[in-house]
Amino acid sequence: MKYPKHVNLVEVGPRDGLQNEKQEIPAAIKIELVNRLSDAGFRNVESGSFVSPKWVPQMATSAEVMARITRKPGVIYSVLTPNMKGFEGALAAGANEVVIFGAASEAFSQKNINCSIAESIERFRPVAEAAKANNMRVRAAVSCALGCPYQGEVSIDSVVDCVRRFADLGCDDIGVADTIGVGTPARVS
Repeated sequence: MKYPKHVNLVEVGPRDGLQNEKQEIPAAIKIELVNRLSDAGFRNVESGSFVSPKWVPQMATSAEVMARITRKPGVIYSVLTPNMKGFEGALAAGANEVVIFGAASEAFSQKNINCSIAESIERFRPVAEAAKANNMRVRAAVSCALGCPYQGEVSIDSVVDCVRRFADLGCDDIGVADTIGVGTPARVS
């Protein structure tokens, strides 16, 4: 197996790691977490999400978190932005990068965001265009690239199709995610 010369780590704990917590986590704790992660050397910290607090209450303080973190030079502070309202919040908060997401699995796309893969990516088109118009980076995440909790196996063709669609949107970075932890080195390769 050929190994890469380098890897880019994106720390998503302040967003993905905290969004499903049942107990409310105060903004001050989230701010401290983001600051500690950037102090530890992470070059990209996904610091929050501009989604409806009705659906993801843990992310309701993302604007406050972004306003109060200690920004280190060279660190990208990114936020998940599923729609234009989220993009407006990200822009106002001074995010360096917006994150859009889709799935390589039709079943997961339907269960997670109630639309097809193609529809989901088209929903992100205005977000990507607005980000580029405002000189912001766009990172895409392809969920369930190595397996899906609803449909099981996910074809490589489906992953490639999803990546191509994101590339066509002008994404600066596209992550291929092992969402449910079933990947092996051979499968990833």
